[in-house]
Amino acid sequence: MTTFDDRERAFENMFANDQELQFRIQARRNRLLGEWAAVKMGLTPEETDAYAKAVVQADFEEAGDEDVIRKLVGDMTSAGIDIDEAGVRAALDEQAVIARRMFIEAQ
Repeated sequence: MTTFDDRERAFENMFANDQELQFRIQARRNRLLGEWAAVKMGLTPEETDAYAKAVVQADFEEAGDEDVIRKLVGDMTSAGIDIDEAGVRAALDEQAVIARRMFIEAQ
């Protein structure tokens, strides 16, 4: 029975590690997305840093990416940037690839 218990613990640890890695990649993606949007809005470096953190925090409002997309579309539209949800989703996908690559290269 201990062999089965050991395998079960190993799978649980692997699952926990995978979930943590996905969380980190998603947080990095959101930060990169915030920096991308800040550049488009012409924010200063200090404002860019604060905005990127705000985008990361926005992701905790609800499950999924809708909260982040809604925030960026609203903020960028308010700043006079002509962008729609599809444009933000495309940027989100691009930043996800970059974030994943950053974690792979770091390992």
